[in-house]
Amino acid sequence: MINMSTIENTKLEEVFEQYPKHIQSKLLILRQIILDTALETKGVDHLDETLKWGEPSYITQKGSTIRIGWKQSSPDQYAMYFNCNTKLVDTFKEVYRDLFNYEGNRAIVFAENDEIPVDELKQCIVLALTYHTRKDLPMLGI
Repeated sequence: MINMSTIENTKLEEVFEQYPKHIQSKLLILRQIILDTALETKGVDHLDETLKWGEPSYITQKGSTIRIGWKQSSPDQYAMYFNCNTKLVDTFKEVYRDLFNYEGNRAIVFAENDEIPVDELKQCIVLALTYHTRKDLPMLGI
């Protein structure tokens, strides 16, 4: 399991340090929400923190990858990305409608000054972390 207070992978730590400071703190909050949710989720006994597509990524054995990142093309936004080949983001849209801003079927996007609806975001993370145990079931039972 991941040490909650430090980033042990030096390449991953370097990626966080390359983000603008105001965004770095936001992404570290998302990271902590993912880590906390993994600890609280039954059936998630291991979470890998790694780099995928150059961005911090989180994966469980029975889950779908979650990435977090920031793009220079949208400097005032940051996002939590989900596998676009799943129905995860479509499910989030159905359940939470306008609570989140979405990018197609792949991300929940946050503006720099958004207040993060933590409880609802945690529910989205649980669905991703346990995706392969429920992918053939209706997802709306959040």
